[in-house]
Amino acid sequence: MTRRGLLLGAGMALLGMSAGYMAARYRFSRPDHVRSAFHLLYHSLGAATYNDTHWRGVPVQKLPSDMWVYQEILHERQPDVLVEAGTFKGGSSYYFASLFDMLGKGRVISIDIEDLPNKPRHPRITYLLGSSTAPETLEKVKALIQPGERVMVSLDSDHHKDHVLRELRMYSPLVTSGQYLVVEDTHFNGHPILPKHGPGPFEAVQEFLRARPPFAIDKTREKFLMSFNASGYLRRD
Repeated sequence: MTRRGLLLGAGMALLGMSAGYMAARYRFSRPDHVRSAFHLLYHSLGAATYNDTHWRGVPVQKLPSDMWVYQEILHERQPDVLVEAGTFKGGSSYYFASLFDMLGKGRVISIDIEDLPNKPRHPRITYLLGSSTAPETLEKVKALIQPGERVMVSLDSDHHKDHVLRELRMYSPLVTSGQYLVVEDTHFNGHPILPKHGPGPFEAVQEFLRARPPFAIDKTREKFLMSFNASGYLRRD
């Protein structure tokens, strides 16, 4: 190779390195763009990601890092009861019950309008059939909670704003001081996925908080950078 060819090759290599460095700097200076891009990619590959995530063989449509955050919350807050709106196939109920097994305490009350077959059975899980926003369902939940018990709530059912807002108003009084009210799938309606969904969990949280309830968003629960529940980890004072 001629000297001119060597110099041209070296110049192209340096140019490529510079372009890569500038692209990396750009991405690191705009982490929200990187997070959103990965979020959209993860959702577009749903058959291999959230629809192929299991806990001990049972489907659980959650982000693994959010599942890790849940176990940290349960360990730190030690709730006696976790009320879950949205059972689906029971994977998350089973996950929570397994964590409670390790803690040696706690139980799950899970609500859904559908009674899907083959849900996991576990002595710490009580399944309730009915709408989470039906007054009679709420009364059943209250009857299963003993005076003085520490209560946490996770909302993962119908993701339309009006429904989630009703759940927030109905179930927030059950959450005891220091415990969490988790609103799942705040990433709907362009935050950043499903931009045509319409107002959903994120918008419900924003309206709920405008009434100044004794809850605050805990952004430390989003430490893994990507979460299906951004701005949805609400801690009670």
